[in-house]
Amino acid sequence: MTDKHLSSQFDAELSGISTRVLEMGGLVESQVALAIEALTHFNGDVASQVLVSEEKVNLMEMQIDADLSTIIARRQPTARDLRLLIAISKTIGNLERVGDEAARIARTVQRLINTGVSSRLRLPVGDVSFEAGLATASLRKSLDAFARLDTQTALEVIKSDNEIDAEFDGLMRKLITYMMEDPRTISASIDLVFVAKAIERVGDHAKNLAEQVIYIVKGADVRHNTPEAVENIIK
Repeated sequence: MTDKHLSSQFDAELSGISTRVLEMGGLVESQVALAIEALTHFNGDVASQVLVSEEKVNLMEMQIDADLSTIIARRQPTARDLRLLIAISKTIGNLERVGDEAARIARTVQRLINTGVSSRLRLPVGDVSFEAGLATASLRKSLDAFARLDTQTALEVIKSDNEIDAEFDGLMRKLITYMMEDPRTISASIDLVFVAKAIERVGDHAKNLAEQVIYIVKGADVRHNTPEAVENIIK
């Protein structure tokens, strides 16, 4: 078997792994969207769909992780390819945790429905949905950056994280006001605090994915850097 043939096989394996990561990302993105739909409409059936998808996401993570280990052991990749494989390993871990956050939201929706809260109280669900829209957009952009290895798009995701954090802080203040004005909302508002935090974590994981894109392309670990510092690194 020639070196060229081996190289072609390796490239095909890397391409296949990357494609499956994007498939996993698409499934996770759908999970988050469904979880927010379930919350917005207090739909228990939709929440159940999210929990079914969680099992698929977990299985995909395990399968991709096993294939990564096999490729590293068999191919002994060089520096850039090894960076890609390491980044993919971290990426699927982040995607799996996004799926966990979506499942957490779905379980909260089921609990709210079971306690009948949705029919009795006015809650700032629309504000939660807005925060979710920001986080989902960041996740989508980070996956697009991964697909095209686009550091500029990755940088946009990193910069947008502050907006998601600010929206989370504003929502916390609003929920505190709701609880102070109407003690009947306390239990449900606390549930929404955890939902809002789960959404904020989705944004964090999207940022982590973007940082991995920069690591693949530039070989630089940009975690814990300011957006301005990251921008200088990718120039």
